[in-house]
Amino acid sequence: MENNAAMRWAWPFKPRVTDDRNEEDNHHSAGDARPDFLCVGAQKAGTSWLYYQLNWHVDFWMPPVKELHYFDKLSRVKRTRPPRCNDARDRCFLEKMTALSTHSGIDLDAYSRLFEPKGALLSGDITPGYSTLSDELIERVVVRFPNLKVIFFARDPVERAWSQLSMDVRLGNISPFDVTDADEVIRVLQTPTVFVRSYPSQTVARWKRYVRPELFRIYFFDDLEKNPMELRREILLFLGADPNRPSGRINAEQNWDALKEKLRFTDYVRSRVAQFFVEELKACATELGGPAKHWPARYGFSLLVLLVQVLDDLDIFCWVDWIT
Repeated sequence: MENNAAMRWAWPFKPRVTDDRNEEDNHHSAGDARPDFLCVGAQKAGTSWLYYQLNWHVDFWMPPVKELHYFDKLSRVKRTRPPRCNDARDRCFLEKMTALSTHSGIDLDAYSRLFEPKGALLSGDITPGYSTLSDELIERVVVRFPNLKVIFFARDPVERAWSQLSMDVRLGNISPFDVTDADEVIRVLQTPTVFVRSYPSQTVARWKRYVRPELFRIYFFDDLEKNPMELRREILLFLGADPNRPSGRINAEQNWDALKEKLRFTDYVRSRVAQFFVEELKACATELGGPAKHWPARYGFSLLVLLVQVLDDLDIFCWVDWIT
C-alpha cells in the first residue's frame, strides 16, 4: 500500500488550467513549491465552504488541514479533529509542517516547501486568522511570493460577529453570556479575539496596500447564500481552475457551517450591535462595494441619517447618492 501511494505521488499530475491574463506564470514545473493563493478570511464568512470546494476539485491538491495558521501562530494550534492523512503527499506535508512549527520565527522558504506535494496542481492556504496580520508581515509575504493570489470573504459585520460568538460559545472558547442583555453582548464583542476580526474594511485596506489589484479579489457571503454555483465559478476562474469540473460529490450548495446552532439574536440586541458597528457598516458600503452597499439599510441606517452624518463629518453641503 505504501508503494502504491508513493507511485501516485510520483506520477505526473494533470496540468492546471490557465487564464489568458498571465499564461506564462501559470505554467510551473512539478517541483515548483509555493502556494498559489491565500484566503485571508474572514472567519465565519465562507472559508470552510471554499476549502471543501477546492479540496475535491481535480485541479487542486489542498493541504490536509484547512487552516495552517503559520503566519499568525507558527502552526502551533490545537486542532479539534485529526488532519487528513490518506497518502504519501499528506504525510509529507504534515511532517514538514510539524518541523516548521518548531522554528522560532517566520521562515518563508520553509513555508514555501510545504507545498511540494502539490506538484503541478493548484494549492493554497485558507486561514481566516490572516485577516489580523500586520502591514510588515503582509509585505514580507507578498515580496516573497509576488504572484500570489489573495482572496477575502466579506460578511456583514453584525452577522459575522454573531456567528463567531455562537461558534466560540459552542466550542468553549468563551464563557456563556446573557445573549438578551445588549450591554453584556457589546462587552463580549470588545474582547480582542472578536474585535480584531470584525472590521473587514481595515483588513481589505491592509492587504490591498501590497497585493497588486489583478491578484486580489473580494467575495461576499451574501453571494454564497444567494447563488453559490456562480460564486464557485468566479473563484475557480480567478484561481486558474476549470469551473466545469465537479468537486467530487460536493455540490456548491453544501455549506455545513450554515447548519450549526446559533445563539438567539433578538431584534433589540441586533439593533444595538448594528449601532456598535455603524461606522464599519458605512466604511464597508463605501470601500468594499457590491452587496456591502446594502448592509447599512438592513439596520435602518437610511439615506437621510447617513447624509446627515456625512455632512457633519465633512462640514459642507453635498448630495450623497446612497444605493439601498
